[in-house]
Amino acid sequence: MATVTVRHASTAFVPPADRVSYWEDHNRSALVGLTCTPYAESGLSASQTNTRVGRLWLTEITGNEHVIERTPAICRTTPKESVFLSLVLSGEAVFFRPTGVLPMSAGQLVLYHTDRPYLFAFTRPMNNILVDVPYELFVEHCQLGDDATVFGDTPAEGALVSALADLARAGASEQSVLELVRSLVHSRTGGPVGRAAAIAYIKQHFAEPELAMPQIAAALGISVRQLNRIMDSPSRYILEQRLLRAHQDLANPGTIANVAHRWGFASQAHFTRVFRERFGYTPGEARRHALTISPSGANTGAAR
Repeated sequence: MATVTVRHASTAFVPPADRVSYWEDHNRSALVGLTCTPYAESGLSASQTNTRVGRLWLTEITGNEHVIERTPAICRTTPKESVFLSLVLSGEAVFFRPTGVLPMSAGQLVLYHTDRPYLFAFTRPMNNILVDVPYELFVEHCQLGDDATVFGDTPAEGALVSALADLARAGASEQSVLELVRSLVHSRTGGPVGRAAAIAYIKQHFAEPELAMPQIAAALGISVRQLNRIMDSPSRYILEQRLLRAHQDLANPGTIANVAHRWGFASQAHFTRVFRERFGYTPGEARRHALTISPSGANTGAAR
């Protein structure tokens, strides 16, 4: 399904005195009704890009120090039934809800319901990714309590949070985003771990030479047998991803030995052997013909 960026908002071209009302108006129409209070003496400086993906909204937000609040009165006057997943890419934040306070730092994600009051304080310049999932769609795919929940404290959750941010920035399909959301929720509730969770963890760690199925399975809280069941040949997938990235890296400066080491190969000799088996030519040949040899292994015109 194609994605379309539907709106972009920035306070850069708004008079300082009007920025807060402009920001609140945009959020009311594009995301959710709220109030905004800036910390900085210079006033609010913020921008966001809202992208529609199927039934989801994916939004990237940057700004200086500020507080947003969805009060009980706003919940009544501008109702919205969604589940928000807000990922802190940079900066620090504190999420307040009636049941307590959740401090957050870069790499963590908070999941919360928009029909309940909350306050989000960004204590440093921030960059956030926000995934807006309609409540009915969330319930269809996930089961989680009504209280706000912070994710990202374990290796498996951290990998899923990072993968979700990458998908949101790329405007990935509704199905792929929901699969990661489901895997993230299941990581906390003990539900079945899916292929998305395994791939997300592998992508964060496949440059580590020691990465192997026992490590992946332990991080996901499953057995090696279960890992093989949800993902056809994880070892083959790891090798393929390493080779593809090493192939791309050969177009950059640096020795072939450094490329092999960077992408988790035990030695240059092993790298050369498996590289030739995969692509039909050596890393040295790939480097010489980087502009004319494709990763599929096909020669696109250069003589070898």
